[in-house]
Amino acid sequence: VQLQASGGGLVQPGGSPELSCAASGSFVGIDIMGWYRQPIRKPRVQVATIGSSGRTVYANSVRGRFTISRDGAKNTLYLQLRSLQPEDTGVYYCWHRTLGGTNYWGQGTQVTVSS
Repeated sequence: VQLQASGGGLVQPGGSPELSCAASGSFVGIDIMGWYRQPIRKPRVQVATIGSSGRTVYANSVRGRFTISRDGAKNTLYLQLRSLQPEDTGVYYCWHRTLGGTNYWGQGTQVTVSS
């Protein structure tokens, strides 16, 4: 079971990259998926989640700018980032949790917002 995140990089303020998280292996009973962000020397914090019902939840700092979605056929989770600001800089991690409470993490993808 692996999660492979991609799509990060150096982005200018106001940019709109999309992050992807491809899942491989056998996931049984995924309950919720999401993205976390960890700025340098700061804790990892939740950015957005999507439940098995499709219900989405966003951190206040990104609501209205970021959109989380998934493609079940491709086993891929997405995070569309818009109107990026320097404070959005950090390593973005994708995360899955099963109904049994097992957590899976991707390796992280760096997003740096700078002109």
